[in-house]
Amino acid sequence: MKAAALLVSMLLALLVAGCAATPPTTDRARLEAQTIEKGSVLAQTDVDRALQNRIFALDPERVSESDVRTVLAAGPTPRIVNLHGGIYPVHLVMESFARFLIGMGYPESRIRHPGDGRLSHSPYENSAQIAGVIAWYYERDGLRPLIVGHSQGGIQTVKVLHELAGDYSETVRVWNPLTESAENRTTILDPLTGRERPVVGLKVGYASAVGAGGAALLLPNQWSMAGRLRTIPDTVEDFTGYSLGVDLIAWDLPGVGGTYRSSGTAKVRNVELPASYSHVTVAATGDLAEDPAMREWLNAYVPGQNNGFPANAVSVTNALWAADVWYSIKKHWVLEAQRFLRAKNAAAAAAKRQ
Repeated sequence: MKAAALLVSMLLALLVAGCAATPPTTDRARLEAQTIEKGSVLAQTDVDRALQNRIFALDPERVSESDVRTVLAAGPTPRIVNLHGGIYPVHLVMESFARFLIGMGYPESRIRHPGDGRLSHSPYENSAQIAGVIAWYYERDGLRPLIVGHSQGGIQTVKVLHELAGDYSETVRVWNPLTESAENRTTILDPLTGRERPVVGLKVGYASAVGAGGAALLLPNQWSMAGRLRTIPDTVEDFTGYSLGVDLIAWDLPGVGGTYRSSGTAKVRNVELPASYSHVTVAATGDLAEDPAMREWLNAYVPGQNNGFPANAVSVTNALWAADVWYSIKKHWVLEAQRFLRAKNAAAAAAKRQ
């Protein structure tokens, strides 16, 4: 009863926070005016040499708060596609995670949906649609989006990876998030190479899922994932699957949580979180970013090292999950920015030789 009351009180607090949210901050106008031609994305993104040098000097495994706020946030930034759970009002938990990211220094416009400003996607959206919008983002940004899923949204995360792998269909249509409609094409112009390529086969840098599995796999929109959930295709470079020590909703018990495995080249980590963590509220992390002691700890966190909590922290609720995801997001933020800038500089050098 006490645990249930705690969950109710946390969700009510999140509901109040969601109602008090500021108006959406999007880059819709820029996207509507953008034209896609060979080399246009690289050419239209202005990054001065001094900032480029600072980005190239970053170590993806060690990114400080100063690195985030004064270097990364000023340069090319990949979009984050959050996928929330399917039972109302659990979507507010993922909105709390989005506020955590913003509080840690991630640009808000790279988290919000450019159409309606929402902070996360529903697992009831068509997975091919989400795969199509990931391709649309990449074509316009030149950086591959990062995906984070919670509960049924975790199942949907893996389903999107299978959509990109062509496991459901040989083609996936590009989805425009501004018009919320499919475009009449199944290919994009790769912003880094300038060559046309299909949506199927597109690879993202990072994706993760927490609390995925259980009875949700019996739902009509997810039953096809029953035999696919734990197999991660090559459409992601790094994937982290999180299970809880005790998760009756996802059907995970101590030592027998679902283990994710790579079907090929994807690097897959499995992380078991403490049994005290709740399936429903594991992503409720917004308050952590408001505590200076916790922000310092979160930015210093490295997986596998002794990361004892700071004694003066106001709260450490869900901090291990938040820290581990934040570490991976920072890492791939650096890698994507460096990848983009290398392509930009190579294109500029090639243009000079012509």
